[in-house]
Amino acid sequence: MTGLIRNSGLSLIAIAILGGCASSENHSAVQKQDMHTKVQAELTAPPQVGENLTLNQIMANPDWMGVLAKGAYWGDDSQTIFFTRQAHGAPIKEYYRQDVAAAQATQLNLNQLHHADQESGVFDKNRSRKAYIYQGNLFVKELATGQIIQLTRQNDNVDGVRFLTNGDIAFWQGDTVFRIHQDSGMFEQLASIKMAVKPKGVEAPTSYIAKQQHRLIQYVAMQQENAKKREEHQNELSQLDPTLAAKVWYLGDKETVSDLSLSPDGRYLLLSLIDKDYSWRSEHDIMPNYLGKDGYVDAVPARARVAEDNPPGERLVLLDLQTHSLKDITIEGLEGFDEDVLSGVKSENAKLAGDTYKSEKSPRKIQLMQDWGWSQSAVQWQESANRVAIMLEAVDNKDRWIATLDLEKGSMKTQHRLHDEAWVNYNFNQFGWLPETNNLYYLSEETGYSHIYVKQAGKQAEPLTQGKFVVSDITLGPKAQFIYYKANKQHPGIDNVYRVSVKTGKDEQLTQWDGQLDYTLSPDGKSLLLNASRRTEPGELFILPIGGAIKQLTSYTSDAFKKYQWQAPKVVAVPSSHGAEDIYARVYLPQGYDKSRGEKYPAVIFNHGAGYLQNAHYGFSGYFREFMFHNLLTQQGYVVLDMDYRGSKGYGRDWRTAVYRNMGHPEVEDLKDGVSWMATHTNVDASKVGTYGGSYGGFLTFMALFTEPELFQAGAALRPVTDWAHYNAPYTSNILNTPDVDPIAYERSSPIEHAQGLQKPLLIMSGVLDDNVFFQDSVRLVQRLIELEKPMFETAIYPVEPHGFKQPSSWLDEYRRIYKLFEQELK
Repeated sequence: MTGLIRNSGLSLIAIAILGGCASSENHSAVQKQDMHTKVQAELTAPPQVGENLTLNQIMANPDWMGVLAKGAYWGDDSQTIFFTRQAHGAPIKEYYRQDVAAAQATQLNLNQLHHADQESGVFDKNRSRKAYIYQGNLFVKELATGQIIQLTRQNDNVDGVRFLTNGDIAFWQGDTVFRIHQDSGMFEQLASIKMAVKPKGVEAPTSYIAKQQHRLIQYVAMQQENAKKREEHQNELSQLDPTLAAKVWYLGDKETVSDLSLSPDGRYLLLSLIDKDYSWRSEHDIMPNYLGKDGYVDAVPARARVAEDNPPGERLVLLDLQTHSLKDITIEGLEGFDEDVLSGVKSENAKLAGDTYKSEKSPRKIQLMQDWGWSQSAVQWQESANRVAIMLEAVDNKDRWIATLDLEKGSMKTQHRLHDEAWVNYNFNQFGWLPETNNLYYLSEETGYSHIYVKQAGKQAEPLTQGKFVVSDITLGPKAQFIYYKANKQHPGIDNVYRVSVKTGKDEQLTQWDGQLDYTLSPDGKSLLLNASRRTEPGELFILPIGGAIKQLTSYTSDAFKKYQWQAPKVVAVPSSHGAEDIYARVYLPQGYDKSRGEKYPAVIFNHGAGYLQNAHYGFSGYFREFMFHNLLTQQGYVVLDMDYRGSKGYGRDWRTAVYRNMGHPEVEDLKDGVSWMATHTNVDASKVGTYGGSYGGFLTFMALFTEPELFQAGAALRPVTDWAHYNAPYTSNILNTPDVDPIAYERSSPIEHAQGLQKPLLIMSGVLDDNVFFQDSVRLVQRLIELEKPMFETAIYPVEPHGFKQPSSWLDEYRRIYKLFEQELK
């Protein structure tokens, strides 16, 4: 697109972006150089109030927006905050400390970091000492005095630590567990796990020749007898001599330890074992890096695809370190452990293939629950007694159990079963014991929304929260009087912090925020640390004394960003014509918007990534570049809609699972409703609407253009999924099961199966080093489109980019192409 751009309001910079000519061919070289200098100066300057945005500025190094505080946490004294800052592309983080009462933070030097309070750690029974791991070594801090003692200094990292009930410290490195006795300082090896076959020891001769040798040669017979006596002596010594370390545990050479957990008294060690030959890496593929540092193509290891991945599940083993006995944990105590939960799916697929399926019960593969949004262990010990609760999930994704373990029998008892015909959410799985009780608390989505429950032993669970809102991020207060939580009660896109009394169920709202936030409760339970944002205000840190006034702690957003008059998108509820609930969306209106003007507006719909993600909220979007790009589009006369289509986060279980076995179809229905809503409410020309998005948003762009070819006039798919059989197992098998079990779901949901429907211009853009959605995804689809003789697509590749682009030049190139596509096809 060159020459004049009519009625677009484009700035000189935007014209330059599109490759247009702002000066005549008769300009002298000097005039051209002057113009180039002016353009470059405008491109690099932050936007000022009243100026038009430029793509160069939007896609520039994001440090111009401000280097924000990340990973903030409380100090041990509840009066100090620690956080990091890291400039875009900087190789290392900067560490900061700020007193709650101080006006600004102090940067910590590298030689101060080991003295800084650590975010993670464990406390002794009286909460007078804190043990933690820093740079792989073990430290203990006396909280009353602040004195810190380093207990290890070695190159082999400590992997975990806990206080025992008597005050001793236990820690583990690899598959070996140690104990430090506080009274004597003795360093004891509690358990050493060897994933190998136990050595055979001294054996009697078995073959004829060996027996003859022992019978005829007295020296050989004597050596055999002496070796046998030494072995018997060593066995007796290991049992009777209290100064020796515990015997090694040999658990065979077929598995490896995936997790371990030590009981509070140090007697029991619970192990989770997994097939040692299982790997997340593909046996067949690599990801080629064509720009390797040595000038050759580097073969980068690649993850396995869901079509080839076969997670084996895990096996639980209980070691009694006192009696040196082992129990294999049985799973029969898990309700539904042998149900054929996929029988309906298998029957449907068999029928399509002309076969029949006979359902039979069989033990299912299980594993410790893998939650993507938590940091706690799936094994929770009751600290005052040897009771343990374990959260397990079925590898088929249909069940989550909380079970208690009988340490004597090695059997489990189901305390709670969460079954979902679609899939159990990989969020909302926090749980634990209420101190000094047999009561468990946990999150569950069983009513359709995540809520808090308390279960007394032998009784039905009781909900502590109820309603059509989502509860997350629960924290048990320091005295276990309250459970603190985050919820979107007021509006699906607004977060606030609440607490509920464990005894009475009385609920109390603690924050009055009008955007989104994350919180951390102070160690003394008196204050909240908030990372809070609004639609045009990036996240900053705030302190809220409970019952007091909120105080802003940091202000790292740049003046240049704050001074610009950003348009705060309106959050609207788009009615569904497909039997669903209202679809929440952000809408950006053009500058000078006139609903009654005769010429209707063009429009763009943005499709967020991840599928299960929320973007139509009142906080600052994680898609900050897209937020600014949408502001630019409004300057050029576009309406922009950003929808939380079905499958998005924040709206409960039914909204999440609406895409089960049917990805890309309910969402496109929602996009159709979005176009209709814009045509009715924002004076949009429904024949001039485009769409774009990355990752899942790229997938959805494909599905819209392929299955509803008249809906959009153009689309841009960034780092897009084209075939779900090529994506990873942990994500995809939740929603589509696995290709060998449910090929119907994969063929229904994969864009490459619908490519023949393409009729409108399509732009495909992918990073060659994308180890999330492989570059091969786009290569396969391009070849498919070529063979279908589809002329209306273009591609762009980015040789150095992973899934999330890093280089500003790549972002700029990508969005110049998107912008040019919309300008050409929608105006």
